[in-house]
Amino acid sequence: MFGKEEKSSSSKPYPGSEGQYSNNGYGPDLAPPYDEYDDDLHVQCPLHTTQRKLVAKIDFRVIPVLSILYLLAFLDRTNIANASVFGLQKELGLKNTQYNNALTIFFVPYILFEIPSNVLLKKLKPHVWLSACMFLFGLVTVCQGLVQNYSGLLATRFFLGLAETGMFPGSFYLIGMWYKRSEAQKRYSFFFGSTSLAGAFGGLLASAIGKMDGMRGYAGWRWIFILEGVLTVVVAILFFFLIPEFPENAKWLSEEERDYVQRRLRKDQGRSAAERAIGVRDVVNVFKDYKIFVGGFMYFGLIVPAYGYAFFAPGIIQTYGYSPIGTQLHSVPPWAASFTFAMIVAYFSDKFKHRFLFAILPICLAIAGFGILITVHTNHRLEYAALFFVTMGTYSAMPVIVCWFTMNLGGHHRRAVGTAYQIGFGNIGGIIATFAFLPKDKPHFFRTGYSICISFICLSATSCLIYAGSILWQNRMRDKAPRDLGLTEFEKTEMGDMSPDYRYLL
Repeated sequence: MFGKEEKSSSSKPYPGSEGQYSNNGYGPDLAPPYDEYDDDLHVQCPLHTTQRKLVAKIDFRVIPVLSILYLLAFLDRTNIANASVFGLQKELGLKNTQYNNALTIFFVPYILFEIPSNVLLKKLKPHVWLSACMFLFGLVTVCQGLVQNYSGLLATRFFLGLAETGMFPGSFYLIGMWYKRSEAQKRYSFFFGSTSLAGAFGGLLASAIGKMDGMRGYAGWRWIFILEGVLTVVVAILFFFLIPEFPENAKWLSEEERDYVQRRLRKDQGRSAAERAIGVRDVVNVFKDYKIFVGGFMYFGLIVPAYGYAFFAPGIIQTYGYSPIGTQLHSVPPWAASFTFAMIVAYFSDKFKHRFLFAILPICLAIAGFGILITVHTNHRLEYAALFFVTMGTYSAMPVIVCWFTMNLGGHHRRAVGTAYQIGFGNIGGIIATFAFLPKDKPHFFRTGYSICISFICLSATSCLIYAGSILWQNRMRDKAPRDLGLTEFEKTEMGDMSPDYRYLL
């Protein structure tokens, strides 16, 4: 699915040979029968398959299912923007900032329950927890199409946020437990690209569903919620049987294949401590590392422009003079371009085994896009082109930042908590985004909203610089430190990426 992986060699590993991440793990005790080796890590592959075939098997089993899951989650979350174009605010009598309030209340439970959700994901198994959450947010979306007033809209948005809280951090956490750090970015970007596909698909779907206006006595905006919610409910039932487990529990792999997957990840990332439940002490220990907070700000800074665009793009595009149907159709190309660009960025990021520059350069592109939108107000073609820069930059940098941070967290415990924190804290930016573009700013070309977005993008760029400097410094300090500190393998496992043997990926 994602192209050719690192080649495997059938020759035996030579003594003293070291891969790029030789300091990251704790020498596995290889057991027969194995034949091929991972070039980076020199971990033997089972005789009946090859590394490339096995990684492809994992790709087709893990990535498409989780991508569709998050596509539908993001679609159900942001389709309120499409519904607004078809008269939601007018029919429900929303005034002043009531629409913005409805957007905001989604993020309250969404933020608060990120970490508990990842703990439950590990306890209940991914296929149970994720499919249950998916069924619930599909059901709530249907109810959203039946509301009769502002209070009903607030209630459904709150429960939608509660049901969706585990989708993104849970999926990122699960993907991170399947892949080496050097091969993860393409998978993360493809998964994250489902948000772009949801935006494009949502625009196309809304333009078609909107024509059902008046059918069965329901307005077109109601049908958007009802039909897209029903789709999610049906898929959730199917996904109960398809959502993958963690590698150690994957029944669709043979015992030898499971062993190989765990060994290559252990060599690349260290032991995971998957057998032990996450406790309060584990959560507290994670937050003793200042890099956790820096990672939160990296994502937080990009959430504001990301949700600002997702929630208000149809309204912005409509100011260029398009009809409701034309607005929906013109919202599709920027999303499609962002998906393509994100996959190009991911390919080269994995190719060069580097994250920092591939986060900063797209951020600069997004800043350029917002800069055009702030200064140009009479050339609608140029303004529309600037939306491409905004989406391509923002939605390409976000998966790089999350992948970079997530895959640098060692072990189940630190990764589960750290990923949930980054996503949870970052989504506070969603609350800010919902008030960035207010109706009163429309006559002033939304200058305030664009300025807010640029400010937070700069915050993300600064946080990336701090994080890059921190991990470079820690890698150098560990290189200079004595190798034998008297730590047992169990102690190193519990430390995760804080182990002196661990090396971070820049």
